[in-house]
Amino acid sequence: MRMLLVAVALISVAGCAQGAVRAETPTAPPPSSSAAPSASSAPVSSAPVSSSEAPPPPPPPPPVAKPTPCTISDGACIQLSTNQTWVLRGDKVAYGPVAITHGRKGYETPLGTFPVLRKVKDEWSRPYNGPMPWSTYFTESGIAFHEGSLTEPSHGCIHLDPASARFYFTTLSIGESVQVVA
Repeated sequence: MRMLLVAVALISVAGCAQGAVRAETPTAPPPSSSAAPSASSAPVSSAPVSSSEAPPPPPPPPPVAKPTPCTISDGACIQLSTNQTWVLRGDKVAYGPVAITHGRKGYETPLGTFPVLRKVKDEWSRPYNGPMPWSTYFTESGIAFHEGSLTEPSHGCIHLDPASARFYFTTLSIGESVQVVA
């Protein structure tokens, strides 16, 4: 008898853990004044009543991949390994990807997050004796986005096509973030 009780208890616990067992309180039949069974004293079924259960919730949506390799949500993102840049607004790409060239060996574009420092529409590079239209500077050492060759590496600046250089110049504000990643 003791083994039977232990087995029933284990089955109940296992069933409860899986949500398969429903506990119901047995009720005693109402007292009857006559010995003959009546229609109202029919046996009560202890089987659970089938109810329409709600369908399981849908699976969660897949994680949204960040549109760029940068951690900033507003400003400009530059990925040197793919020669691309983007302008971001509220973690969304507002412009790009745009093809770039960057610093050649010995003149590497620095990695990090920098603020836009100043902008000069018709800049001239004194050290390299060349035009730098639509310059948007983001380092104290003179690294900037500007119009330039997309086939020849720069001396550290980010070269853009003419339309993109103008867009970056007119869109990025002083103090806005520029993040450069490998």
